[in-house]
Amino acid sequence: MGVNLKVREETEQKLKGSGADVLIQSLKEQGVEVIFGYPGGAVLPIYDALHRNPIRHVLARHEQGAIHAAEGYARVSGKTGVVIATSGPGATNLVTGIADAMLDSLPLVVFTGQVASTVIGTDAFQEADIIGITQPITKHNYQVKSVADFPRIIKEAFYIASTGRPGPVVVDIPKNISTEMFLTDYPQNEQVNLPGYQPTTKPNYLQIQKAGQALSEAKKPLILAGAGVLAAQASEELQVFVERHKVPVTNTLLGLGSIGGDHPLFLGMAGMHGTYTANTAICECDLLINIGARFDDRLTGNLAHFAPNAKVIHIDIDPAEIGKNVPTDIPIVADAKEALQALSNQSFESPDTEAWLQRLTANRAEYPLHYKADKERGILPQQAVELIHRLTGGDAVVTTDVGQHQMWTAQYYRFNHPHNWVTSGGLGTMGFGFPAAIGAQLARPNETVVAVVGDAGFQMTLQELSLLQELRLPVKVVILNNQSLGMVRQWQETFYEERYSQSLIHVQPDFVKLAHAYDIEGYKVETMEQAEKVFAEAFASTGPVLIDCRVVQMENVYPMVAPGKGLNEMIGVKGE
Repeated sequence: MGVNLKVREETEQKLKGSGADVLIQSLKEQGVEVIFGYPGGAVLPIYDALHRNPIRHVLARHEQGAIHAAEGYARVSGKTGVVIATSGPGATNLVTGIADAMLDSLPLVVFTGQVASTVIGTDAFQEADIIGITQPITKHNYQVKSVADFPRIIKEAFYIASTGRPGPVVVDIPKNISTEMFLTDYPQNEQVNLPGYQPTTKPNYLQIQKAGQALSEAKKPLILAGAGVLAAQASEELQVFVERHKVPVTNTLLGLGSIGGDHPLFLGMAGMHGTYTANTAICECDLLINIGARFDDRLTGNLAHFAPNAKVIHIDIDPAEIGKNVPTDIPIVADAKEALQALSNQSFESPDTEAWLQRLTANRAEYPLHYKADKERGILPQQAVELIHRLTGGDAVVTTDVGQHQMWTAQYYRFNHPHNWVTSGGLGTMGFGFPAAIGAQLARPNETVVAVVGDAGFQMTLQELSLLQELRLPVKVVILNNQSLGMVRQWQETFYEERYSQSLIHVQPDFVKLAHAYDIEGYKVETMEQAEKVFAEAFASTGPVLIDCRVVQMENVYPMVAPGKGLNEMIGVKGE
């Protein structure tokens, strides 16, 4: 009793101070180990408190870099990323990252400074209505009205961000709230009480029974595993389940890594740039079990041709996603791990999938991913990705921007482990990959982290090279440099009669000199012979390295499902 009283008194003593002091102490209570941010006038009291009572802070060179780094940290660590920015432009510079995290279900708590409560609404200097701006792109947001609310709001914010379907929560803090004194005794062991927010994590028993029965009766079952499997830490349960029942698996873009890239039951990624085998399986299956994916348009293509013969089971923790795009026969609202465990505990006969698996194996052998190497043309981006895979053994944490290089990496880097693939899915954010690699490296300091980026996207956030210099983070940056906005150029070639309007980049910086300006090793490679040598040296290095890898400009990503077409209408399939 005496010890507990002493702990309580010490905690209450810590939580007496300014609102900013209470914020920092509350972050420590939440186990926050690193904050990504950028100071400014409205958050100076918070940064002053951070100076007095430190938590590791990473000073990005732009707020967008800060929030993408927090996303990378959250993706690979499973922890909630934390961001701080000042009011006005500081807050609005975070909007892209907030929207990105919302669509890709990443847990973030974002603290924005705000002008003093007395001048809100007067167009004061650096005032922006960040609550109004972010309401459609956050899981929830708060504006702190009283310093006494700080501990409750922070506890709620972390709870909301990390439970159910994860997502970003914004906490907007007027400057005067940060400086006011906190005079209230902090309630001990207070539980979060949000009657309107009660995520369903455990599946309905009857629905699980129906799912088991449907699987036992299927002749051509298929599992579509999305990012929800990874968020639920359910990769092991997924592998056990598919091996027990001999059910083939395909992944969404964000679901890659939920099953090993070389697993015999894995068919590759599905969707617009998925494998022929995966997309054919969706078109031919008689039972489709979606676990933790939201049936977005880049996955489904024309819905009229999507899984036309299949009974659909959809397991998702977000009930709003079930039935939203694809009619669902057996809906199961639940955490993916809980649902897979419940299914595994059911007693039902495994389906006879021998003939189905033989057909898919034949498809995979006849229509593999392919490219035509030619030394005279130069390095193909697919070759570069395969080289990275070989040198890292498929064990690296890999981040990308958005575009052709993203798709080639998804296709050719076969992930051995979950939580090693970090990319922007739903929003498709250029500039994401490099700062995300910084966050990933901070989360996994002893692992190899590779940022595979395009020359265009890299230039949107390359100022974060300062962090590699300052922190000596051993991130390997590989620029697949085709001197173009690659995916834009490909679409212009395919759908706009080769009218390359503003998609070819004729003037670029010298990326090697740029690396040297930041005291980072930099190399330029133009042939596979050079690439073999330089990549090997780079991945053996213990420090940061940048490689300007010049690849064939006019190479396209295939196979491809054109807009408006079904998954059964792929172009660029081998043998065409």
